[in-house]
Amino acid sequence: MKETLDIALIQSHLAWENPVQNRAAFTQKINSISQEVDLIILPEMFTTGFTMNAAEIAETMSGDTLRWLEEMSKEKDCAIVGSYVVEEKGNYYNRLVFMLPDGACEVYDKHQLFTLAKEQDVFTAGQKDVIIEYKGWKIKPLICYDLRFPVWARNTSGYDVLLYVASWPKPRIDAWDALLKARAIENMCYCIGVNRVGLDGKGYEYNGHSGVYDVLGNSVLEENPIEREAILYATLSISHVKKIRNKLPFLDDKDDFKLI
Repeated sequence: MKETLDIALIQSHLAWENPVQNRAAFTQKINSISQEVDLIILPEMFTTGFTMNAAEIAETMSGDTLRWLEEMSKEKDCAIVGSYVVEEKGNYYNRLVFMLPDGACEVYDKHQLFTLAKEQDVFTAGQKDVIIEYKGWKIKPLICYDLRFPVWARNTSGYDVLLYVASWPKPRIDAWDALLKARAIENMCYCIGVNRVGLDGKGYEYNGHSGVYDVLGNSVLEENPIEREAILYATLSISHVKKIRNKLPFLDDKDDFKLI
């Protein structure tokens, strides 16, 4: 197992429903990362912004964005993760793809669909609980609105990292800050949240506040919150996770029940 996991969070403006422009912009941002990292994290629907126009912008799992992720992951020799709109067997998914340098990938489909935007009328909710093993670390990926539902994030599998990609709007950013910290504390894990910035095509404003919190809810980032485009770096330590869990074995006291 790798003792440390070096990560880069790309907090970015997104061009509305323009995958070509967004992939080009993220190519430049990713290529600007000069230090070695194990994982690069992009926001929710990073190719389009948070849109319900799934029929117009959806891709397949052999489309341009998947090939782009493969190329960038191989070139940077690290994993890259973000979500975009995928069509599969007549259904649309807000799908997170965790791409590895060898071209293998794992996926998670957003479970809690955002009813205020009528996401449930367009997208199919994912039902699979996903744990990704990467360099010995156990990572649980989730998407945006999932953050409001602690049961779906419940640490029953001993994961080390909880990871959220998001398009979380400015008016409710205080909830984002508080819930990321809470998820870290209650699950005794690192909790990462990557949010976008700027205005979308519907006029909604996003102001970042991407964050990384440790097992005790302390921020790992030097500068937090950030409300502009930025590439943020953090180093996670598995020794820190194990030390605190051994000292404070709160997870051993959790109730025994199953979601599905």
